Amino acid sequence: MHNHHYYYTMKRILSIDYGKRRTGIAVTDPLQIIAGGLTTVDTRELLKFLKDYVGREPVETIVVGLPVQPNGAPSENQSRVRCFTGELKKALPEVEVVFYDERYTSVLAQQAMIASGIGKKRRREDKGLVDEISATIILQNFLEQKKLGH
Repeated sequence: MHNHHYYYTMKRILSIDYGKRRTGIAVTDPLQIIAGGLTTVDTRELLKFLKDYVGREPVETIVVGLPVQPNGAPSENQSRVRCFTGELKKALPEVEVVFYDERYTSVLAQQAMIASGIGKKRRREDKGLVDEISATIILQNFLEQKKLGH
């Protein structure tokens, strides 16, 4: 077994659920098996946060949730997301940036929180938690598709 050093070169995949004011961030472990919520940041600080994070941790791909309305039309947030993604690619040219259609993830995030018994009051107070969970769901779905080779 001489290939054990291979594991140390693995890189994380990070996902963002971009919002006008707040952005939820999730990240995988270095083996890209498990997705977990990382944090929620003020969107104005997002680029700086990502640059700092990638400076500390090897990141292979950043998955950006692309907001699409259920009928497939772009939502008003989509142009903001595309604009930000342009800046992100310039700032971190070595990291692959991909879009993930997140049509149903925020609904799923709400359901996941309800299912996990997080009370209504806490959900109202901690909107950031919804963003972080949305980012985690985007990442989990992305990992599933990657496994299936889509």
